[in-house]
Amino acid sequence: MAVNTQTVVDKDVFRVDRVRYLPGGAYVLRFSRNGIQFVPGQYLVMGVEGSRQRREYSIYSGIQDPYLEVLIREVEDGFVSRQLKQAKPGDVLQVVGPRGFFLTRARSDPDASFLFLATGTGIAPYHSFIRSYPDVDYQLIHGIRTMEEAYDMEDYSPGRYHACTSREIGSVYEGRITDYMVNHTLDPARDIYLCGNGGMIADVMDILFAREFPRHRIFTEAYF
Repeated sequence: MAVNTQTVVDKDVFRVDRVRYLPGGAYVLRFSRNGIQFVPGQYLVMGVEGSRQRREYSIYSGIQDPYLEVLIREVEDGFVSRQLKQAKPGDVLQVVGPRGFFLTRARSDPDASFLFLATGTGIAPYHSFIRSYPDVDYQLIHGIRTMEEAYDMEDYSPGRYHACTSREIGSVYEGRITDYMVNHTLDPARDIYLCGNGGMIADVMDILFAREFPRHRIFTEAYF
């Protein structure tokens, strides 16, 4: 599949449409699309107008949406995440991209089956992929601290989204993604995608290799 590496120059204007606040300091930033074409799994390099500081954020919206969205979690030392959270409708953003290759292989086989694993906002590329291709065969495992971080879980088909909570008792699955993986059978015919915390990715990779899971079926994208 060809990957679009179009770069949007600064003279193009991207205006904020809205900021939708989520629990736990996260939010979804929606802004004008300006004709950008992307493949689910790609990211944008973003910042507010006039600032030299920019960060990479995976696209959260689907390929058919008339707007672009990114899912961001505000962090204490995250200058860009704090600035973008304070954006108001009509504010201008600096946007470059799309870039990246994560998930670009996933549509090469229309009959493929996927196991998507994410921590926190690492769920963003999967949200884009599933929103773009709602009939895809997938299971999504989301590692979060509490259920309030189960961002937009209603957007996923019943029985396909599974939250693993590390700090909440009484949820559907109490424990980390690694606990879930140890206690569940893996289908070697499925492609596995890992996105989010680098520690989670390394630990899950150890589990997969110990089970001799086919390496050519594993794809990763580390957020931090």
